[in-house]
Amino acid sequence: MFPTAGGEPGFRCEPGRGAVDRWRTAARVLDAVRRAPGLTRVALADELRLSSATTTETVARLRTAGWIAEERAPVSGRGRPTTRLTPAADGPTVLALDLRHEDWRLGVAGLDGIPTVVATGRRVRACPEEVAEAVGARGALALAVSFPAPLSDGRVVRAGELDWTTLDPARLTGGAGLPVLQGNDATLAGLAEARSGAAAGAGTALSVLVEVGLGGTLLLDGRPQTGAHGAAGEFGHLPFGDPTVDCPCGARGCWGPEVDGYGLARRLGMPAPSDPRTFASTVLDRTDDAARAAAAGAAAALGRGIAGLVNAHDPDVVVLGGLAPRLRGPAFDDAYTAGLMAWRRSAPTPVRDAVLGSDAALHGAVALALDEVTSAEGLARAADPHASAVAHR
Repeated sequence: MFPTAGGEPGFRCEPGRGAVDRWRTAARVLDAVRRAPGLTRVALADELRLSSATTTETVARLRTAGWIAEERAPVSGRGRPTTRLTPAADGPTVLALDLRHEDWRLGVAGLDGIPTVVATGRRVRACPEEVAEAVGARGALALAVSFPAPLSDGRVVRAGELDWTTLDPARLTGGAGLPVLQGNDATLAGLAEARSGAAAGAGTALSVLVEVGLGGTLLLDGRPQTGAHGAAGEFGHLPFGDPTVDCPCGARGCWGPEVDGYGLARRLGMPAPSDPRTFASTVLDRTDDAARAAAAGAAAALGRGIAGLVNAHDPDVVVLGGLAPRLRGPAFDDAYTAGLMAWRRSAPTPVRDAVLGSDAALHGAVALALDEVTSAEGLARAADPHASAVAHR
């Protein structure tokens, strides 16, 4: 789904097909438990069409590996007693690094996918060793990194006022040899909202995030569509803005600078702020006429653009994250409705606020890492990491 960078070149190889095949059923069971914690053995067997013997063997294998725990389910009727399957409280973990424009956060999570922040800091581009120290102390199976910048072919590309191209993701592991997965923050936020947030259950969902600039993703059955090179979803660089305004990406007339802190500053006749995210939040808190007019202008630009994306992609739902929910109001609603094709207006695509807030990208990074380590390939790799390392020496 996303570009992956190996943690330590020369010491990782993919397990053989036979080893992977032995873990395919286990991977399906873990996926089911992730989606429905508390699933009974009977319901699991029915859902996955497994025999009783296969269910028993697979559950025992995953319990021994530390992934799941069992508890007796309440007896209902005269059937045989069964057990519930839940993520093990002290099972394997993954790490999620949320790089933001002003700071970074490192979270750790188990199979339940709920991150606990264990370290924070500032200016990670200047001192990745600080992150590496925190990562190395955790003994996790993988690290997923959320970047506030576009990625193409596994590399961060410069398309904003901050240049993240100099950060080598492999340095973040401090030589721990972990698989390192990367994703754009807006893409990962959309992934999280599709798994457990405002877009859960939607067949086609559109997620839009406003922070410093604007990004997002189109999700089909909960899977972000990342394009040929992993760079899809850069909606903020659609030419929905003022064609005379230069964007830091190198293009003119981009949508993002119309709706973020830079756009608000321009509408207020102020110079570009050094911290556009904090500046935008401050302006949106103000109640004076000038601030309200600037916010209304940004809201209208956001609404028009969302309508264009709806016309193009026909989603079941649109989810707004970051600062975008704070721009909703009459100006947004009017522009959104006016921008829709006429036949859509009688039943417009619903627009919902994200439910995971500022933690969405962190949750998405956890989901990305768990998808990797609980796949058949990831389980096979974890079952015999020494053999994989020796094979690549």
